[in-house]
Amino acid sequence: MSALFVFGTGSYSACSAFRLKNGGMFCPSYGKKLVEESPNFCSGCGERLYHASCIGDTSLPLTSQTTSNCPTPTFSTFLEYRKKKNEERQKFSEGRKGLKKKEKRKVQINVGLMTIKKGGLKPYRGKTIFLTTDPDATATSLLNQAVKKMKDFNKDLKDEPFLLLYPDGTEVITVPGTQRPFTLEAYKAEVGKPYQRITVFICLKSDFEDVGENSDLSDSDPEIVIKRPSEFDLADTLPLELQHESSPLQKAAEYEVLGILCLLMKYNRDTNLQAHGIIANLALELDHKKVGRFNISRSAVWDGAVRGFRRSTYSDNYDMFIKFNDDAGSFEEGLDTGGPRREFLTLLMGSLRNRPIFDGPPESRYLVYNSRAARQDEYFLAGKMIAVSIVHGGPAPHFLSKNLVNHITGNQSFSATVEDVQDEEITKILHQVLKAESEESLHNLILQNSTIFQTAGCLRNVKPFEKQAFVEEYLRWYILERNQSVIQRFKDGLESLNFLSALQQNSSVLAPLLCFSAKALTASELESMFRPDLSPAGSNKRHKEVLTLGFWADYLLDCEEKATAVCLEDLMMFATGLTAVPPAGMTPPPRIQFLSVSPFPVANICANTLKLPICDSYSIFKANMDFGIQNAPGFGCS
Repeated sequence: MSALFVFGTGSYSACSAFRLKNGGMFCPSYGKKLVEESPNFCSGCGERLYHASCIGDTSLPLTSQTTSNCPTPTFSTFLEYRKKKNEERQKFSEGRKGLKKKEKRKVQINVGLMTIKKGGLKPYRGKTIFLTTDPDATATSLLNQAVKKMKDFNKDLKDEPFLLLYPDGTEVITVPGTQRPFTLEAYKAEVGKPYQRITVFICLKSDFEDVGENSDLSDSDPEIVIKRPSEFDLADTLPLELQHESSPLQKAAEYEVLGILCLLMKYNRDTNLQAHGIIANLALELDHKKVGRFNISRSAVWDGAVRGFRRSTYSDNYDMFIKFNDDAGSFEEGLDTGGPRREFLTLLMGSLRNRPIFDGPPESRYLVYNSRAARQDEYFLAGKMIAVSIVHGGPAPHFLSKNLVNHITGNQSFSATVEDVQDEEITKILHQVLKAESEESLHNLILQNSTIFQTAGCLRNVKPFEKQAFVEEYLRWYILERNQSVIQRFKDGLESLNFLSALQQNSSVLAPLLCFSAKALTASELESMFRPDLSPAGSNKRHKEVLTLGFWADYLLDCEEKATAVCLEDLMMFATGLTAVPPAGMTPPPRIQFLSVSPFPVANICANTLKLPICDSYSIFKANMDFGIQNAPGFGCS
């Protein structure tokens, strides 16, 4: 009844079916009549059917019908049919969501450019771009994609062969530390970083070979030297060649002049970089079409901020939509177009200063280990909050220790005093060490407190002239080295929106934003910052508005001299949601308008607009200003 066809390694069974006189088909393998009129496959056994001669209903075929006269079956026919049916069943069971899950996920990494500089390969500043690719991308495919995108954004790039390099300057061939061929997914698993923090570089093949030829070939393989920029490098300045022979004294004087010129050029170069320009470049990555929502109570800013930052739908690149809840629990009306965000970030920086992850004086806070905060990953969250605040137009913290900021930026300079230590017992011991007059008393003092010095790894015999260096060594351990793990986690948070990279590359410009500044807000700065919208000259309104501007100027002076119930920072917070000009600048520019229907001031912090009441005398104006600002929502929270 059946014939067996064998092709290659697969087998396929074909059955001779018979057409019945009264209609329908009979499959001898299944032994039943088929309902279909002319099926290609048996619905019972699934075998291929080939039509034989017609017979009666009750008659069974007595002989096998050979398939020599039948069409020759194709081996893949039934397999394709079964595959198609499986796909249909899968679509029916999974639906659209199931199919979407099987789509390849795209990831985003950073690609930079390396060039020869000062005898070594060095990343080209400002040439790092984002690249969207597949996790299973190989070195060759990743190189092709990186070169294409780099050329799209840099038309001056040479049309020469490129190589793909790791950050240390070695060529990307295998996963570091293994013999496995490079794939992006394997490299990500080995390095232990998220895709967004992975950076690879492309380099001209000629530059790579030139560096290899010029390297030292003593007893080892050639190495690619990547030089780190120092705080001051003469190679970055204008070269000066001496054209005549000079005496040693004249040469010394000439080189001293050269050093001064180099310092001046470096100062001019650094001051040309403005903080708001750098932050504006970082803010280009923000997606203003999407928002992350925060529900904030001014009496519990930190709790609301933590909930918002840890929400699954939150992204650093989204705009921030802030809603403040008043004391009664009802929502304040109005759309957040910048003002509530600035106020929230100002309150958040004030709350962050007093978190238990920080220690030290109020103007010079450094990180300390706190087990509960470490379990809740608060150090990472604190770094993220600072980066987000600065890039989103909010204030900088202005309370971090210079030693901590120098350590984060790679600057090795360290200068701390005993007063930076808040532990009274340790402060007392360190003062005794500094006041010890004889070597014997110093030795006995160190032995009496050997536990704390041994923990710091600085227990040794100390001469009287070494006690200052001994105390500084302990302070470095106390402030930085013992807290290294949480400092690293804090740096991971600062990497949000690429702020840490910008901070390390422009430390002379951005580092001061993180540290305390003794420069206070002045009345003249506020007066020049707020520009008035005046009525036409000669009108009665214009006359009253000019009189009110005089009251405003006097009120600013009284605030500066502490002769009012509020200070200049309170006044600016009331009008703009900020206590100082943010690093990103004031946007939109602050304006002054005038009110004739209300005796108290009104502020629109979204538009940075302050509406002053028109009063008959300065005493009334001053009293109404004090009352209006003091009774505004959030007064005293900053």
